[in-house]
Amino acid sequence: MNPNPPVRRSPIAGAWYPSNPEVLRSEIDGYIDAASESTLPGEVIGLIAPHAGYFYSGHTAGYAYRSVKGMSFDTCAIFSPLHDYMPNNFLTSAHEAYATPLGQVPVDHELVEACSRSVESATGDTLQHIANDREHSLEIQLPFLQRALAAPFTLLPVMVRTHDPVLLETAAKAIAECLKGKNILFVASTDLSHFYDEQEANTLDTTMLNRMTAFAPEGVLKAERCGEGFACGAGAVALMLWTTRFLGASQVTLLHHSTSADASGDSSRVVGYGALAVTR
Repeated sequence: MNPNPPVRRSPIAGAWYPSNPEVLRSEIDGYIDAASESTLPGEVIGLIAPHAGYFYSGHTAGYAYRSVKGMSFDTCAIFSPLHDYMPNNFLTSAHEAYATPLGQVPVDHELVEACSRSVESATGDTLQHIANDREHSLEIQLPFLQRALAAPFTLLPVMVRTHDPVLLETAAKAIAECLKGKNILFVASTDLSHFYDEQEANTLDTTMLNRMTAFAPEGVLKAERCGEGFACGAGAVALMLWTTRFLGASQVTLLHHSTSADASGDSSRVVGYGALAVTR
């Protein structure tokens, strides 16, 4: 029996977001339509979006995806953390496609392999293939992309475990070289502070969001390292910021910030969420 089925079936549909396609479409469209449209200073090539269950973070995610509503990209490169332990700095999917209730998203393995070779040449690390994973932070972006974008797209999935700034910047330059001139949207998947009271969470999140809007990937990593602000996807955010910088991006705009208290009503232990757009 083949242990790696071609299609990665969703392990979180029905829990983190609705499994019924019609309900899912309606919920996502509601989040996107409820988000106010922002005037951005250039072409959107990157997003930072949260990855909690839609009940908690969908409202904020809607602001990120509102900024690309109706656009078309050949490929979406999603940089996420990997919450499970693996002894690798960078990972990718061994599957041919990801399945959501809204359909399948094919993995562009030709692009994956080109990026892996380039990263290996620059750093000695490859994009390690994994299968049958339960990583929610990458998958949870897909239904939003399927509803926001005007046309189907392929996927370049990269899961990041390192917070080493030298390694991340070097890998980003290698990835950017592979993707130069291509029609790609980059998405970094991260939540912000976890389980502080809302007042402290807002202080921590403001620090982290300021590092992001300053287009300071090294600052994002330092804030996480020093406990000045938190992002569980700090490595993924830094990789995306450096990659888009090498591709000409120059500005990051905060679109929305919230905490889980907005949905749950519990302000004693909250998780923070941010939506941002990267433009050139």
